[in-house]
Amino acid sequence: MTTLNNKIAIVTGASSGIGRVAAELFAREDAALVLSGRRQAALDEVIAHITAAGGRAVAVAGDVSDDAHARALVETAIDRFGGLDIAFNNAGTTGIAAPVPDLSVETWRETLDTNLTGAFFAARHQIPAMLARGGGSLIFTSTFVGHTVGFPGMGAYAASKAGLVGLTQVIAAEFGAKGIRANALLPGGTDTPMGRAVSNTPEMRAFVEGLHALKRLAEPREIAQAALFLASDASSFVTGTALLADGGVSITRT
Repeated sequence: MTTLNNKIAIVTGASSGIGRVAAELFAREDAALVLSGRRQAALDEVIAHITAAGGRAVAVAGDVSDDAHARALVETAIDRFGGLDIAFNNAGTTGIAAPVPDLSVETWRETLDTNLTGAFFAARHQIPAMLARGGGSLIFTSTFVGHTVGFPGMGAYAASKAGLVGLTQVIAAEFGAKGIRANALLPGGTDTPMGRAVSNTPEMRAFVEGLHALKRLAEPREIAQAALFLASDASSFVTGTALLADGGVSITRT
């Protein structure tokens, strides 16, 4: 028996990293997928991999900070597959690192537009589609940064990702009685292109690994499996949470 059992899902940030691995995992678990990313060619590669394995997926390239793109993803899910049951709103950016007084207004706005306003755009279109199906599961990729840890230079990133937890809680409270669950997934350091851009030297990688209780970074599949749990009926009584899948970075002082 497959975990997602013919459900229909949107995955954003699906062209690489956690999003790509999650898309391929969801497809293996029998979900029909609408994938979003900025790079059409990279999305096409993911679609080809999924369809070659017998999965069902279509791609809609665009920017999650564009409300029209968020609407197009939902419309595609309805038009191509008949509705929407799951949304893994995973796309994000770390932005440009700088101390708060040195952050440009442009950097602040771009980071919040992608990480937080983009999530709002997604939810405002996804929720009505899920209500039409009798419920669904919304998942937002947040982070431990700004939740349990403050890293210097990451003010805009931390603020935007902490805001996702608040948005998640409100959606869970507003729509729980109507069958919609909403959860934030908070990964630790993960071996993705975005993660490697931060841990960009052997010394920096070793330092970041050492912050975790497990003394290593996550593989993208480990975070994707946590997303699968939140997407599936295995988490049917889980809503409004900030689920840490962070390798113990939040509790480690060694």
